[in-house]
Parts: sequence; C-alpha cells; structure tokens
Amino acid sequence: MAFPKDFMWGGATAANQCEGAWNVGGKGMTVTDASTAGTLTEPRYTTYVTKEGEKKKAVMFEELPKGAHRAVFDGYYYPCHEGIDFYHHYKEDIALFAEMGFKIFRMSISWARIFPKGIEDEPNQEGIEFYRNVFKELKKYDIEPLVTIYHYDLPVYLEEDLGGWGNRELIDLYEKYARVLFNEYKGLVKYWLTFNEINSPLLIRSFVPNYPKEKVKDDLQLLHHQFVASARVVRAAHEIDPDMKVGTMVAGVTSYPLRCHPDDVIANQKRQQDDFYYCCDIMARGEYPYFAQRLWNEFDAKLDITDQDLVDLKEGKVDMVTFSYYSTGCTTVDPNAEKAKGNFSTGAKNPYLKYSEWGWSIDGQGLRYLLNELYGRYQLPLMVVENGLGAVDQLEEDGSIHDPYRIAYTKEHVLAMKDAVNDGVNLLAYTYWGCIDLVSASTGEMKKRYGFIYVDKNNDGSGTLKRYKKDSFYWYKKVIESNGEDVD
Repeated sequence: MAFPKDFMWGGATAANQCEGAWNVGGKGMTVTDASTAGTLTEPRYTTYVTKEGEKKKAVMFEELPKGAHRAVFDGYYYPCHEGIDFYHHYKEDIALFAEMGFKIFRMSISWARIFPKGIEDEPNQEGIEFYRNVFKELKKYDIEPLVTIYHYDLPVYLEEDLGGWGNRELIDLYEKYARVLFNEYKGLVKYWLTFNEINSPLLIRSFVPNYPKEKVKDDLQLLHHQFVASARVVRAAHEIDPDMKVGTMVAGVTSYPLRCHPDDVIANQKRQQDDFYYCCDIMARGEYPYFAQRLWNEFDAKLDITDQDLVDLKEGKVDMVTFSYYSTGCTTVDPNAEKAKGNFSTGAKNPYLKYSEWGWSIDGQGLRYLLNELYGRYQLPLMVVENGLGAVDQLEEDGSIHDPYRIAYTKEHVLAMKDAVNDGVNLLAYTYWGCIDLVSASTGEMKKRYGFIYVDKNNDGSGTLKRYKKDSFYWYKKVIESNGEDVD
C-alpha cells in the first residue's frame, strides 16, 4: 500500500515566527512582540514596565507583576519584529513552495493584524487584504491553505487589560474574530485550526521549575474558556460554509514508560492523560474525559462551567485531529534516572534513541505509534501539522547547503507515516514544520534552522534575507513528486 493519491504534502509556519512587519499595516502589538532572543543556554525574556515605571525583564512564561505592561526597549533584540519578513517576501516564498510541489501550506493569522487591540468593532482592512492576497497567491499554485486562527500571539490589550484567556469575555471576542475570517475568506480557505498546541498551558508546569500549583488551577480555567471558544467557532464555521473543515491542534507529547515496572507504566499513563488526552478528548468527543475530576482534584480546581458551555462543547466537536510531533520522552518514578537535557525537553533519557543538539530524541516509530493511538481513540481524520529537525546549517560559498541530517530525520518520519497508513490510519496531510527557516519559538534563535529553504539571517538580526535552496529542498520535491515512494 502507499499514501492516498490525494494525500497533501506541504509545510508549516506561524505568523509570529516568520511574518515580521510587527508594527506595519495597522497591526497591533502582541505578547510575542516583547520577547527577546535567547539561546540553548540563555532563556528568552519578556520585557516590561512595572506600574511604578521601572524597566524590567522576566523569563518567558513567568507571570508578570500586577499592573505591569509589556514594552519594547532599546538595547534588546526582538527577533519576531522582522522574522524572515514573510510579509514582504510571501510571493517569492510561495513560488518556492510551489516549486517543491506543495499541496498544502499551514500558516497562521495574527489576531492583532485583524483586530489591533482585539476589541474593535470593525477589522483592520489592511490586515484583511494582506491575508487575502496570500491566500490568492497560494491558490494560484493550487496550494491549499491550512490556517491556524490563534498561534501564541494574543493582542497585548487582551492579555494585560482584560486578563487574557482567564477572562470569559475572550470567548465572544475570539468568536467575533473567527467569524470575520470565515466570512472574508469563504471560498479561499477550507481547512482551519482553532488553537495551536492547545495543551501547552498544561505542559508549562513541566518546563518551568517550581511552577506554582495555584497557577495550574488558573490554567485549567483558561483552558476551559479556550475549549468553549473553539467549539463555538467550529459551529460558526459549519454555519457560514458547510464545506469548511475545522480541527484541533495538540502538541504530540508522546512518551513511554522507561521500564516495565508497573509504577512507571501507571506514571506514564497519567502523564499522557494529563498532558495530551485531556485536551484532545474534549475537542474530539465534545465532553470532559472521565479522568478530568482526578486532575482537578490534584490542583484543587473548581471550574466555572455553565450549562451552555456543555452544550457548546457537544455541538462544536472538531472535524479532524491535528498535532505536532518532534520527539518522544520517557516516564519513570526512579529519581536517579538520567534526564534528557535540552530546551523544553522533559523526562528520562531513552537509551535506545539518538538525540539532537537541542536535546530532542529522534524517533520515527513514535510517530507511527501516536498516529495509531489517535485514530483508534477518535476515528477522525488526522493531519501531522508540525514535524521537523532544528539544526545548524552551513551556507557554502557557492550558495549550497548540505543537510543530510534533515533528510535522514524526515525520511524516517515519512516511512513511519506510510507504515501508519498501511496500519489503516486515515491520514490526510503532512506539513513539515519550518519549511522555510524562521525564528525558533523556544530559543528565539535563527541558527536553529528547520527549513528546506535557508534564509540569510543571523541570531543578532543581521543578514540579507536572501533565500537559498538546501539539499533537502530537492529531496522533498522528489518525495512529493513520487507521493512518498522515492525517499532515498
């Protein structure tokens, strides 16, 4: 067996990591616009002004003091301000995607480019037309847009003045924003994703040392608001255009028990439930899973859930399940087990796997495992909408970039997807993450490159922004032409 004839090969990006033009075209400021660059060893910071007027910075994900406002200071570098300037280079970039043979391109819309503060009565027309032009350019090459409505870039006004997703008001504001998109781009965009990696608030407690238990309680409430918002938007899309397909998007945090010790097996089961299935179950099944009460009890959470919320959740089940997948982890109760090191990496080190320079395990079989688990659990079409390898690439004098490590990584995962399809999984699409180099979300670096297309830009922001084709560009072109048959 092979990939289906209509399988959609492509790539993925996010507005706040590639678009740039952070204060151009009527766009408002987002929370990521105040994020500095970092490295593997130095975290990204959020710069802000206290209510007393002092200039400060906090580690990314750290809660800001009450009354503080995000601000941009001289002397700091904010990589998302320019990204790779997709805003001005989108025609060139889409032509390169078309040359590779893309059938689908995942991108996101910046909420603040449509509603600068998030509360306006009318959308910013310049932002509306920018995305319309991008979609038309994609359609010119018969590339299907896959659009993420919210990808980590909340307008700062909604975060600081309204309290972010902890405020129920954001449900209505998000629905208004999404309805504008559906009405404006009806006939241009068929596939939508409501939230990027919606389970990330639950994952943060593993990434941030000594993450407060009280904050997890708040995160569970804000997640409930996002679930309801997503459900209402799914229902709105179906009302506006029955041909629209709307999916969830979850960070695929796949993990194994480190040992066959029953305590490790139970600990891993709980980790998968809490970090992954809690969110996916609600959006795919339309109700909270049976283990939700256990999680709420653990953090003494008593959620504000209305009767109408429960109706909305049931009526707004997603049409498909999509997820990111980069690596797997291991779970153990053994405190002496060797830890996997690296940014955002958690859990014990798997002795059977190789690890990237940034501490991520390389595990194609884990993707096959997850695809089977998800399809067996939900019986909904699936998309792998992020998968890729961050690495340091060398631009040679002749303009070539030799990246056999990226080809090897992607080949392993393409073969794993093919195996999953042969297992009977209904897989619709694969959008390789960072198909063109962009700013790393975790470290804010450019040297941690994912793309098939090299962008001449450095960690300090210098560079020409010129695009170059890597060896992997030609390899992926061959994979798409053969519908996944020629991977050598």
